[in-house]
Amino acid sequence: MKQISIYDTTLRDGEQAPGNAMLPEQKLELALTLEALGVDIIETGFPSSSPSDFKATQLIAEAVSTARISTLSRAHRRDVELAIASGGTRNHQVEIMATGSELHLEHKRGITRAEGVRELVDAVRFAADLGATDISVGIEDASRGSHDYLRELVIESMAAGATTFAVADTTGYSVPSEFGALIAAVRSWVPDDVTVSTHCHEDLGLGTANTLAGILNGADEVQVTLGGIGERAGNTSLEEVVAVLAYKSELYGATTRIQTEGLYRAYRQMCEIIELTPSRNKAIFGINAFATEAGIHQAGMLRNPITYEYIEPARFGRERSLVVGRHSGRNVLRFLLEEMGVGQDLALIEELYEEYIAGRTEARSIELSTLRAILEARLSQSVGAA
Repeated sequence: MKQISIYDTTLRDGEQAPGNAMLPEQKLELALTLEALGVDIIETGFPSSSPSDFKATQLIAEAVSTARISTLSRAHRRDVELAIASGGTRNHQVEIMATGSELHLEHKRGITRAEGVRELVDAVRFAADLGATDISVGIEDASRGSHDYLRELVIESMAAGATTFAVADTTGYSVPSEFGALIAAVRSWVPDDVTVSTHCHEDLGLGTANTLAGILNGADEVQVTLGGIGERAGNTSLEEVVAVLAYKSELYGATTRIQTEGLYRAYRQMCEIIELTPSRNKAIFGINAFATEAGIHQAGMLRNPITYEYIEPARFGRERSLVVGRHSGRNVLRFLLEEMGVGQDLALIEELYEEYIAGRTEARSIELSTLRAILEARLSQSVGAA
């Protein structure tokens, strides 16, 4: 079974979204957490874009031992020079950005196809001359580029020394069938020892689906972020891809080496650093991802959690939560009373149901533990009065 390399770009693509800025020391703190999770490559930043990214790369390069680092460069010699100056050449993947579509060539860069290929080849060759042995080409907007042009970029830069090709759906343009076909094409242009990586965005909500389509079509690596943070609608979520491969490894013929139990702790650490309020309904990390209020669902889960819970919360550092609100039923009260040794007092159950569920006037639900404490106090008072 293939082991998919996890390339985390939380510190670069995730950070460059509005509101997500991190100090170099904070990036270091999060990088060490990512390394402990089993992330294979940690993208530290864009060294030529700011002294802060340069410093963060230096700090992380000195601190990590099992993960490789990666830095982003434009296809300019000065960018490449600064990237290598910040991270050295040992365990450092230098990712050089290629202009990957005719649309970008014309409307963003104002250069020809030949110039786009030439500047990329020159930058790759320059990185190799400086001692870089792990050189990636990040093909920006590849999903909107012609296969003819993309193939030329890949073949020419590979001859110059590129060993990885990160195929980017930069604007979230693709659907899975399109992106899968693109990855299959790139895979067919390179030998087995060259890595093909995916880089997808969530503009149409298909980042994870496209990434998985890439794996099915020969991708060896996925570029992802914690919680899917990133520009606009965000990047492919690390935890979603890892969860799918944890549960569907036979279907995809792939797995990862991520220690899933630590994922949620890493996410909360990131949220604290960038002052991000966790989503209520995000897969795996959402506040309500493992919470249930509906009475029908609670009845099943009180008998066996697998009735309404496919993903095991503990496997991802979470806990299941039954909450009580206007949609809950009597079963949760029966469960609590039995737990407290009261037994099946039908009159009491009906009284409590009318007071705490059917007659509840507050919009917000309450945790099961809170209701338990209320009932314990009430029963204690009843015993005392008797």
